[in-house]
Amino acid sequence: MIHAIGRPWVPLFALADDLSGAAEVAAALMSPARPARIALSGPYASFSDPVLVADLDCRHHPRAAELVREALAQAGDRRIFVKIDSLLRGDVAATVSAVSAVSGPVVFASALPAAGRTVVGGVPYVNGVPLRETRAWHIEPRPAPASVAAALDGLTVTHVPLATVRADHRGLTAAIGRASGVAVCDAETDRDLDAIVAAAFAADPRTRLIGAGGLATAFGRTFAAVLGRTFPNDPPAPSSLSSFETSPLLVVVGTAAPSAAAQAALLIDHGAHHISLTTADLDIPEATARRLRAALTTGPTVLTVAEASLTDALARLVARALDGSPARLILTGGETARRVLEALDVRELIPVGQVHHGAVHSRTPQGHSVVTRPGSFGDRDSLLRMAAHLAPFDERLT
Repeated sequence: MIHAIGRPWVPLFALADDLSGAAEVAAALMSPARPARIALSGPYASFSDPVLVADLDCRHHPRAAELVREALAQAGDRRIFVKIDSLLRGDVAATVSAVSAVSGPVVFASALPAAGRTVVGGVPYVNGVPLRETRAWHIEPRPAPASVAAALDGLTVTHVPLATVRADHRGLTAAIGRASGVAVCDAETDRDLDAIVAAAFAADPRTRLIGAGGLATAFGRTFAAVLGRTFPNDPPAPSSLSSFETSPLLVVVGTAAPSAAAQAALLIDHGAHHISLTTADLDIPEATARRLRAALTTGPTVLTVAEASLTDALARLVARALDGSPARLILTGGETARRVLEALDVRELIPVGQVHHGAVHSRTPQGHSVVTRPGSFGDRDSLLRMAAHLAPFDERLT
């Protein structure tokens, strides 16, 4: 059944609405035989990598649909995957509309079982609670959608219920094949997502998949099965990181996710220096940069901000403090990661592995070693594990 995917050696082109999501998708789709590159800007047709992931930085962009269309126009003969937020934040309808305008069926599955995010009856849940009843959208300007169909308001959709997803392959393939408009699939488990990918390509090899990291990982597993290879989910051995041991280790927490504060606190408890920035600090950038530079000489440093609106100033501060020197960076939250890397003049990343789900280790042409992660991901020890991965011989992080 998995051979319905067609030619597995066809290069892949994935679009993401933020940088941490782009890294998550790259890690899901890459393999030793299919290395990946994350591009922060185009033209995308100039890249020849087997797996190319474009961060369109469009989650809250007023021209999201246009950016997606422009990127798709550069896809060539690459197979397409489009990453959206598993919590359905951003203009998901605009993205799906742009993809739907391209020839071929569209299958949508936003479940991310690894993070407790499921879809049943067309309703998104977070750890068993309907998304709309959680605080996951507490900083968004509007309420969370009550259903996936509501998030895709204005588009023609066909709901593919969980019972159909878990029916035999032939039945699911038929349901997807006869869907009118976008086939919106329920899913609770990785097995459900595997079934959706297999059926989608059996129904039509031209199918465009749109979903969260869970669907991307299922897509990657399908390619791995066809190619007979295993994708790298384990971190590279510490010895491969030795060239970065002497560079400063900076953790930038720019996310407003409630779990991030507890993660930062645990890292600080293990001896990391903590600098909490206020608007007043950012009004005196040179002095604050000197303070950050001094902290980095003492060991791992955690940088937090009082307000999410300070992200741009925070990014400029990091660039001023590093002053062109390579660093080991942990960047939480897609927007934070994007702004910091832009300030450091980074335009592409080469992913090399994952610390844990969603925490992706990449390297840059400028010599930085970077771990990115969506702001809402990870257990309480997430930042500690990421720091220990980048500084494996620092006893404070064990």
